[in-house]
Amino acid sequence: MFYLGIDFGGGSSKATLIDEKGRVLATASSEYETIYGKDGLATQKPDDWYKAAVANVRAILVKGFDPEQIECLCFDAATHTAVLLDENDEVVADSIYWTDTRSVKQKNYLLENYKDYIFEKTKHLPDTIWTLPELMYFRDEQPELYKKVAKVLFAKDYVRNRFAPSFVTDFIEAQGSMMFDFDKREWDEKLLGLASLKKSQMPKIAFPLDVVGYVCEKAAKESGLSTKTKVLVGSTDTAMEIFASGGVKDGDLAIKLATAGRIYMVSNKSFPDKNVINYSHLDGVHYYPGSGTKSCASSLRWFRDTFGGDFASFTEEAGKVPLGSDGLFFHPYLRGELTPYANPSLRGSFFGVSSSHTKAHFVRSIFEGVSFSMLDCLLYLKGQGLPLPEKAAVLGGATSSPVWMQILSDVLDMELIVSKTSDSSFGSALCSAIASGVFSSFEDAIGKSREIVKTVVPNKENHLRYQKLFDKYQEISKFTVDFYKDE
Repeated sequence: MFYLGIDFGGGSSKATLIDEKGRVLATASSEYETIYGKDGLATQKPDDWYKAAVANVRAILVKGFDPEQIECLCFDAATHTAVLLDENDEVVADSIYWTDTRSVKQKNYLLENYKDYIFEKTKHLPDTIWTLPELMYFRDEQPELYKKVAKVLFAKDYVRNRFAPSFVTDFIEAQGSMMFDFDKREWDEKLLGLASLKKSQMPKIAFPLDVVGYVCEKAAKESGLSTKTKVLVGSTDTAMEIFASGGVKDGDLAIKLATAGRIYMVSNKSFPDKNVINYSHLDGVHYYPGSGTKSCASSLRWFRDTFGGDFASFTEEAGKVPLGSDGLFFHPYLRGELTPYANPSLRGSFFGVSSSHTKAHFVRSIFEGVSFSMLDCLLYLKGQGLPLPEKAAVLGGATSSPVWMQILSDVLDMELIVSKTSDSSFGSALCSAIASGVFSSFEDAIGKSREIVKTVVPNKENHLRYQKLFDKYQEISKFTVDFYKDE
């Protein structure tokens, strides 16, 4: 039998098919657009996710796999991304993606009037990344459309609902909405009211590995799947990623180098703090508190799209530039920043530019600047009392760059471990297998399927040099924060 996981990320969807031993048999991916616009707009079209999922399934099946042998399917996606449906289950408008920064006014209103209540209930402070201020913005700016909203789902739930009709979400996804009581695991009427919503408009809460049903006939016809394939509730991409990278027990640390950068640690308890993002883990017992930088690999993607080039040549060119990029600093605040500044108005910068700098210098400075930003995140977690280990699993597209990986290891002074497969679609596929009884637990699944392919050890001499550069990096950060404080 086979087990399928499908992820929806910032610009593409990926599907992974595994066997009963957790071995990857096939993968497929399809891109879709994130629409960017003025004033920080970032939206996606929900129908694009469904089309991408269908395309991915068909791309896998065309390789000769029998759909009758796919026992279970699980979806995951980025948190916060609400899908607004009318009474006919039709999408009311494009979904606001979590990198959208237009809800500053609503965020400030919540901070001024409900700061303590929100923090008590959700363990987070309002920011533009959360669903609550996003929905308030949409209500305030497009009230006629907002009046049509009958139901609220989230990205992976919307797609799952089209594969297996089900008005449900998991408690981790709900924690990312800022309308949910973190400890009681139920929708909070007062927080919902701030977005002019009622409990009846919100999905039921379930565990990620709960079965909601089977693939419906329409989705089976369009995707090629069997109507005998079970469909799970699913969860968020970060929960799946930290699980897939080996994060299953207290003290496991994972670093994500993808569209955004994240550092998160599996813990027996949450760590409520204004700059720490708290979520429950898949087992419902553990948590994975973490910190984040908004523009990680997306900084390099922006550079590529703006100035040309490709990732392979970037790595080769950056490797020829000396440590420190000959005095060129990059701050990756392209769309504001999370830890430790929590300011959506911050903007990025190249500092120290001279006529001797080449394109390769700019690329390496991006590698180093993002790594410094990750160090900012790590030091903040350490300052909050999280007992950080000396090793960390690393996942994300940036792991393919040996130059960037070595820079990150040197900057953090940490041994980095890369698994053969650790993306969220693999985590979802493993969940499909666990729910089907192939593995007895999350720990069992990782123990039998994880394959470590690379370990990067920090260069102590380079670390000392980077420490001095990091001091300068932080001095520039302080100026940037002060410059944008009134935005």
